[in-house]
Amino acid sequence: MSDQQLREQFALYSQWRSNLTEQINRYRNWLNTEEIGDRQTDLRLELLADRLADDKLTVAFVAEFSRGKSELINAIFFADYKSRLLPSTSGRTTMCPTELLYDPAMPPSVRLLPITTRSTSVSISEYKRYPDQWTTFPLDIHSAEAMQQVLARVSETERVSGQQAEVYGLFNPEDPDASLNLKPDGLVEIPRWRHAIINFPHPLLQQGLVILDTPGLNAIGTEPELTFNLLPNAHAVIFLLAADTGVTRSDLDIWRSYVINRQGNHRGHLIVLNKIDGLWDDLKSDSEINAEINRQIGSCADMLGVPPDRIYPLSAQKALLAKISEDEALLARSGLPRLEVALSEQLIPAKQDIVRDNTGNEIEDLVTHSHQLLQGRMRGIDEQLEELVSLRGKNEEVVHHMMLKVEEEKASFERGLIQFHALRRVFSQHSNQLFSHLGMEKLRNEVKNTRLAMEQSHFTSGMQSAMNDFFQRVRQNITQSSETIDEIREMMSAMYRKFRLEHGLTEITPPSYSTLKYQKEMERLEDSYNTHFNTLYNLLTNEQYTLTAKFFETLASRVVDLYETANREAEGWLKAVMSPMESQVREHQMQLRRRLESIKRIHRASETLEERITELEDMKAAIAKQIAELQRLHARISEALQSPHTLDQAA
Repeated sequence: MSDQQLREQFALYSQWRSNLTEQINRYRNWLNTEEIGDRQTDLRLELLADRLADDKLTVAFVAEFSRGKSELINAIFFADYKSRLLPSTSGRTTMCPTELLYDPAMPPSVRLLPITTRSTSVSISEYKRYPDQWTTFPLDIHSAEAMQQVLARVSETERVSGQQAEVYGLFNPEDPDASLNLKPDGLVEIPRWRHAIINFPHPLLQQGLVILDTPGLNAIGTEPELTFNLLPNAHAVIFLLAADTGVTRSDLDIWRSYVINRQGNHRGHLIVLNKIDGLWDDLKSDSEINAEINRQIGSCADMLGVPPDRIYPLSAQKALLAKISEDEALLARSGLPRLEVALSEQLIPAKQDIVRDNTGNEIEDLVTHSHQLLQGRMRGIDEQLEELVSLRGKNEEVVHHMMLKVEEEKASFERGLIQFHALRRVFSQHSNQLFSHLGMEKLRNEVKNTRLAMEQSHFTSGMQSAMNDFFQRVRQNITQSSETIDEIREMMSAMYRKFRLEHGLTEITPPSYSTLKYQKEMERLEDSYNTHFNTLYNLLTNEQYTLTAKFFETLASRVVDLYETANREAEGWLKAVMSPMESQVREHQMQLRRRLESIKRIHRASETLEERITELEDMKAAIAKQIAELQRLHARISEALQSPHTLDQAA
């Protein structure tokens, strides 16, 4: 069917990652076999391969309720089961955020987090670490009917008192429309579950696709995990409208708050105008129907501020029916194939470009380090050969003079090592200073103090002041980290220049490292928080405090994750800065020792001169072979990186 291109494109992307990982592992194994690498290089290559293996591509489906998100997911991804797997009926069916993914370490299942966890300040990310907090139902993947019954649990609801619903942040008695949610018995109907994770071995999910199905505006606005984590980290958003409603006020709120404000130019969004079958009219000609659809597209485009060609009109319900009944004409009329082409031609190549750039930069740095190490060995051997060849036919006095010269070079270098060890001590001090700014313990204290300040003041001004102080301190920590990073880089650059001038070592430009992305992420979090804080401003004090506290806990969890990533990257950068210097110092020491030992042996017995020259020439040939092999390995990795694996090439 028409989604074959999407599946093939994703399969080719997965194949590209696998091929790239294979070439990286070849390089890593070769370094170990030839004893060229070091522990730090090996660790970086291992982490790089692991990141490629764990690479995920997240697509979020976002809309107000009753726009057909679940039906569209069924039509694109699950039509092969010849039934409607995800619950999709009139009205609201997705009652809680739902992630569809595949983890081979777990059996097919549906994990559901009870709504009662909303009465705590613990984030969903934190709850994911504790499986016992979830209710799990196994999935029988061989029975579509059995799967339907289990998946239907995602849309379950329960009735609670208005007071209890208020505690969960799902009911506001001050809202003029709140009475509409009250049942005749005075209870409020709320979702039974807070979050759902469906572990399902679909081919695309097995290859790393993650689908996020979101509930409507009210649920998004009161679930901090969506606001601060899941939606911002999605690689693309499919935003749905309905042809029978056009762009409503709630649609516009979702568009402005959760779609166009997302950070990162690489993260695109596709706009779907669903339910166009409602405009199909047997009393109208095809041209009249198309004109009506185009008018609706134009109106929506004006409201959203986008070009009309950015909107994809379709009928998810007719598309699913067409795929189940294998009706190609109906499928073409449904409009789904055009969206599937856009997904395959825009989403996957954009994701591949990101992975290619990140991986390529890391590989270039590692290969450069390996090449410089081999070139340093080659220069050392050339220097020894030049010295030994110059000794041919010379008397013992000349050999003795040469030995004294090398001994002086060795002594001079060892004096330089004193400076190097002093540098290491200063480097260690700066590293400790960097981690004091990015320290997890310091951040946890910041979170603790902010939480305490919020608890002591249930007034809007007090909570806002506590949050403003929190953001200010975190920004200051990141700024101070950036200043320390610049100091370390300047210090290492000066030391590299000094050793190049005084001892002939290769001058290396220390790798760059910037905290800009952390600063930008903190700006995004702060903007998002302020937006929702202002939204909550008019709520009752108690509810305002409850929701604000939940948002803060989720935000704090996100900042902790950010700091953990910054710590890992800072640690890797510090090792990458120092490792080339350490390798060159170690190599230079070894070469000086070998030169001195060679001349001493020749001084004692002149007949060993030619043997040593032959030995060095063999070593030079071996290193030349290693350099050639390194270039071949680099070329293979570069070829794997640049291979687009598009359908056009595969054809």
